[in-house]
Amino acid sequence: MVSVAWLVTGTDTGVGKTFASVALLHQLRGRGLRAVGMKPVAAGSAHTAQGWRNEDALALLAASNPRPAYADLNPFALPAATAPQLAEREAGVEVALPPLLAAFSRLSALADVVVVEGAGGWLAPLGDGLEHADLARAIGGEVLLVVGLRLGCLSHARLTARAIQADGCRLAGWIGNRVDPGFEPVDDYLDLLREALPAPCLGVLDHGADPRAAARALALPL
Repeated sequence: MVSVAWLVTGTDTGVGKTFASVALLHQLRGRGLRAVGMKPVAAGSAHTAQGWRNEDALALLAASNPRPAYADLNPFALPAATAPQLAEREAGVEVALPPLLAAFSRLSALADVVVVEGAGGWLAPLGDGLEHADLARAIGGEVLLVVGLRLGCLSHARLTARAIQADGCRLAGWIGNRVDPGFEPVDDYLDLLREALPAPCLGVLDHGADPRAAARALALPL
């Protein structure tokens, strides 16, 4: 069984979950740990000679060591770039928990840590009848929250933290991501977030930087 499993969620879509997850993998590998990523459900995939492939899942694969099979890292690669529920209906597939857990079990056998990146925000379902909380509880994972540092992030972060706790999951920490370089009061907002959120800040990332460099800004609760 894997020693640590983290589910990475965000305050919204487009806040840099993949960037943060890749930085997490580099940080863990820098500590000498076997660390692999997982993107259980990816909506927005391109057809290749190897099958459907998602850009975010491929970034996680490239940052993983050891390299798992793509089908385990991304069990559901859905073509349409939309909400997973709509993408699964369009593809005519059913996103379900058992195949996700089977893939997670195989990843766990390879690694000390599995970094599981969710889809969209916490309350965006992974599929019809399947919530992020269901997956987090099933894998025994703690939740890491990526906060996109921009106008509105304080409310989004507080609401997400409350929802995570209300779902019976543990928020282990949060990561700030500077997604808006023109957002001038970012330091003031970071102070407010540190006061408001019921978990420690694990670091603040410069969005778009080299993930290996960004990894050095993280202090992980291992």
